[in-house]
Formats: sequence, structure tokens, C-alpha cells
Amino acid sequence: MSKMTRREKDEYLLNTVKEKMAESGGILKTADITGLGIDYRRVVKWLDEGKIFRLKSGYYAASKEDKPEEDIVAGFFPDGVLTMDSALYAYGYLKEQPMEWHIAIDKNTSKSRFKMDFPLVRPYYTEEEVLKVGVTTTKINEATFKIYDKERLVCECLKYEDKLDRNILKDFLLEYIKDENKDIVRLLEYAKYRKVSAKVQTRIGVWL
Repeated sequence: MSKMTRREKDEYLLNTVKEKMAESGGILKTADITGLGIDYRRVVKWLDEGKIFRLKSGYYAASKEDKPEEDIVAGFFPDGVLTMDSALYAYGYLKEQPMEWHIAIDKNTSKSRFKMDFPLVRPYYTEEEVLKVGVTTTKINEATFKIYDKERLVCECLKYEDKLDRNILKDFLLEYIKDENKDIVRLLEYAKYRKVSAKVQTRIGVWL
């Protein structure tokens, strides 16, 4: 090490960090890097030079491409539930993945968890018991997520329709109405629970 030039040492340490990232699923914490004997000022230098990428405060990856968005979100928010646009995309109602990830989360969770440079995550804070209702699982590529079932998703989209594009909501409801596997009894139970019974009757009831 002592015979290395400054540039060679920098490259050697950077490669060491990237190898460690690869061994740790693509992500390292600040403590993991400084634990290798690397000064934090060097970490800042690598960030400025674009040689590593900050996912959120204290968490780093070699680049955006090295760690798919879905893996990052699933890794950071295993307790969250896909909802709204993200759930619509997961179910195939949206062709393009939204720029933001929409995650329902316990209202008591720390707000700092969502201070991320990449990817963009929009939280929907809710009570712990409400969060658990109508939850199932799905996969986006290789990442596994919790997600609301379609009936619960209908209720969430109606409850927060001001946060959803009007045409997207209209298309989703029309597709749901045509779905041979829809469960109207469950939908009405969820609608009562989420206090959107009137909206369900108005927007869907006339077609049933």
C-alpha cells in the first residue's frame, strides 16, 4: 500500500468498497465503509465524482444500475404495502412504472426513512391495523412486495382519488368491473371499513 500512488490507492480502496457492496446485496452503510478503514472524506469525494451513489442518508450503492429500483424499495420497506399507482402497475393496469413508488406504511414509522435521493418513494401513512387489511404479496421482477388485493385497492383509489389521475382511475374501475374474479362481497366489506361505500355504490354499483 505504501508504494502506491495516491491515484492507485484511491482506486484500490474504491474497488474494495464495490466488492463489499457486491457481497452485501449492492448496498453499504456509512459504518460499513468507514469500518474498512476508509475516511468519510474519501466517501464524499467518490460521491462528488459519481463513483458511488447515495440511495439515502447513510446508504450507498455503486450505481443506480447495479441495484434495481424494486430491490431497493423492497429492501428498505419490507413492512410497507404497495398501493395506488404502484399497485396498479404491479397488477398490470398501468403499462409504465410510475416515477414514484407509492407505499402504505404505519403512521408511527420514522419519517426519515423516506428521505431518499433514489428511488422516489411517496408514503401513505395509516393506522397499523388498517394497514394489515386486504394484504397479499406480489413480485416485480425478482423483488417480493406486500400489496393490497384488488378490492382493497379499489377502495384506496376511491378514498384518495384526488391523488390519482382521473383517467387512470376510470380505466382501472372499468377493468375491475369486467374482471371475472372480482369479489363484490369483499369489496363492499372493505368499502364500509374504509368509509367509501357511497363512492363504490356510485362508481361501481350501477354496473353490477
